[in-house]
Parts: sequence; C-alpha cells; structure tokens
Amino acid sequence: MSAGAGLDPLQSLYRSPREAMEAPPEQLAYVALLDPDAIAVVDVDPGSATYGQVVGKWDAPDQGNEFHHYGWNVCSSALGGDHHHGALERRYLVVPGIRSSRIYVLDTGPDPRHPTLVKTVEPAEVLERSGYSRPHTVHCGPHGLFVSALGHASADGEGGPAGIFLMDHDTFDVLEPWERDHGPQTYAYDFWWSVEANTLVASEWAPPALVENGLDAGALVNRRYGHRLHFFDLENRRHLQSIDLGDQHQMALEVRPAHDPSKTYGFLGVVVDVTNLASSIWTWYRENGRWHARKTIEIPATPLDPEKLPSLLQGFGAVPPLVTDIDLSLDDHYLYVACWGSGELRQYDVSDPFQPRLNGQIELGGLLHRARHPSGQPFAGGPQMVEVSRDGRRVYGTNSLYGSWDPQFYPEGIPGAMYKVNVSETGQMALEEGFLVQFPGHRAHQVRLQGGDCSTDSFCFTS
Repeated sequence: MSAGAGLDPLQSLYRSPREAMEAPPEQLAYVALLDPDAIAVVDVDPGSATYGQVVGKWDAPDQGNEFHHYGWNVCSSALGGDHHHGALERRYLVVPGIRSSRIYVLDTGPDPRHPTLVKTVEPAEVLERSGYSRPHTVHCGPHGLFVSALGHASADGEGGPAGIFLMDHDTFDVLEPWERDHGPQTYAYDFWWSVEANTLVASEWAPPALVENGLDAGALVNRRYGHRLHFFDLENRRHLQSIDLGDQHQMALEVRPAHDPSKTYGFLGVVVDVTNLASSIWTWYRENGRWHARKTIEIPATPLDPEKLPSLLQGFGAVPPLVTDIDLSLDDHYLYVACWGSGELRQYDVSDPFQPRLNGQIELGGLLHRARHPSGQPFAGGPQMVEVSRDGRRVYGTNSLYGSWDPQFYPEGIPGAMYKVNVSETGQMALEEGFLVQFPGHRAHQVRLQGGDCSTDSFCFTS
C-alpha cells in the first residue's frame, strides 16, 4: 500500500514499522466510553465535513462492564511465520469488560462508522476456559488473540494467579490459559513481546481487591501493589525470569517494547514511588542472555497547598505526576508519557533508550496545572490514555483512569473528552485548538485508530 493510496482498513497490515509509517493516515478513531459502556466513533479526517465529531456509536446491551484496553482481531504480527490461518482483515474489535468478565466482538467491516455486535462471550465461558477473570488488555500475536486478566477464576478474583489467556482469531472462542508455568508471577496487567528474543514481557498492577474499590492508600503505603516485571519464553509459555524494581515502586503498568523486532529493549511506566511520590520510566533490555531493567526517567512530585488537593493527597501536600500511560512512536524515537495527576503530556527522545531526553511538554487539566484546552474550554482530569498515529504526526488522548479511582483524585468529576496533539517533523508538539471531542454523559478511556496504531501493532520484519 503506497502513501498515496486511500486507506483500506481491512487490509491494513504491514511487514515493517517503516511500511506502516508510510501508509495512509487514519480516518476514524474508536473510543471506549464508560458509565454507561459504549464505543464511540470519531471522525479524525481533517478533510471531512464532520472532522472532530462523533459520527457513530455502539451502546453495550449490558452495563457495568468497564471497557479498558480493547484491541483488533489481527495486527501486523499475523504476517510473520505460522501465526494466523484465517482471513487477514483488521476488522473486528475485541472489547473486554473488566468488571463483568464479558467480552464483546464488534464488526467494523460493513460500516466502519457504525460497528455492529457479532458475538458476546459470556463471563462463564471466560472463567471456565481461561481460568481467569477481569479481562483487561487485548493483543493479537502468535498462536491467537492474547488477553490479560487481572483476576483468578473465582467470584472475587482471588485465590490464584492472574495472567493471560488465548482466544481464537476467527471464532473468538476462549481457548485456554496461555501460561504453562507461571513461576513466581501472581499479579497481572500489561504484556507484549520481543519477537527476536522469543520473549513475552508482563507487568503487574494488583489483585482485584486493591483495584475495584478504589486506590487503597494503606495498601499502597505498605507496598502491596505490583512492582515486578516477568519474562516468559514466548514459544514454550514458561516463566524465565523476574525483575523486582524495588517495592517502593508501586504499580508497574504499561509495557512498550521497541517496534523494530531486531531490538531487544523496551520501556515500562511506574505510577508512584511511595518514598517521594515520583513517577518513573524504566528501560528493560537483554544483555549476555539475561534481562535487566534500569530506571532512566524520574518525574518528581510538586509541592502544593493541601487545600487545593483531594483528601487522598492532602496529607502529602504534593501532586504526584501519576504516570498512567506511555506510548512509543513506530520509529522508536519518541516516548509519550501521560502524567494524569499533574496534567502533563511529556515527550522524550529515546533514540538512545538509556539516556532519554525531555523534548517537549504540554499542560492540560491536572491537579497541578488545571490548564484549559487551547479552545478555552476547561479540561477535567488530565492526559490519561495516549495513542500515537502510525506516522507519529498525531497524538490522541483521553482523560479517565478507572471508575472507582477517578473520583478519588478528581471529585468534581471527569466528563469524557478527547484531545489531539500535532507533532512536527522535528518533534515539536502543539495541541490542536479546534479538536476537543466531548462525550456527554460518559467518561472516556482507550483510543484505537482505524488501520492500526502504536500500541496495537507488533511486527515480524525490520524496516
């Protein structure tokens, strides 16, 4: 597919990151909405008469799901090896509900602006066949669809390890738990892989009891949230190694490997250091046959009058950055870091992954900045989920973290909103004044881009 051709979303698979970067830009964005649960379709084609508007919407027939990191049925990894045997169409959105353990499959093929429900995987099937509950993140990869789950297959999600399960690419049946040997891994959150190293990398959030009812400040101070990285043999599904970041580094969340499959490094975002409220980014890498992790970015907390803070933070007298999402451009050049607490979207030059350099920053919302959107409209919450276009020239973001956590930090409420940042050829960022999408009556979370994006695709061939 050449850069001059029109976007064919059903054939948007690419052999290499470079090929994906040169493909036509996205025309639509799909946005997970919460309370009530829905998927909104936003026109992101600047040449369209409905640019920056919601042009379609699917409302979930059941509520109380809490949609987070849903994904496509296939991605570019399907072009490598013996990974997939069905139709190679990036067509279906696989949408798990954390709280319900229900999974919806939506077809965007007939009318991309109006996804239709084609299958519902009920909670009983998820629990019985996977051994897990609370499905969270979907990735297409070797052997099928990978889905991480925050809980064990019990009513409260406790009593056993969380982990990853497989779904069939074509029937969307739940197949089996992915791991054959968990090793010491107990908590789960995000995951991805280094194809060249035949390694899956997984991170940790917390057991359901420390997630579903809001942030437990006592458990946080007592260092009961996740703080380890786990490395598995991708082919044999067996645990290889754990790296403990130190239990002061609480909530090891997003895993972002280099997109070039020949590179054996990536990045991890850590929400908070309980000794100083700082957030951090770690570079994980392989050296001499072993995996290592090094803290390469630390973002400090900022002192603030306690009267300007929510009750949860008043005793600290400071605003923690709260890095809750990171995303890496397809050329492995820029890492985008969302500081949901302070209200910042930071851009780091990570062309040297061990010496990141802050290249730019925008301020939007946040407990620290309370910055308005350049349109003049207030922005509730702060930059949270981040999605980068394949060519790296556009960054989209939303503002909600999690249903029971949002009011702890932003008790005034977080009406759903989506913003857009334009990125120049030299990396300068600018919020687009005319792009602020409102979702009345909803909160907004994960963004997926038509044709793929930087937190969806993995590749089997170098550029």
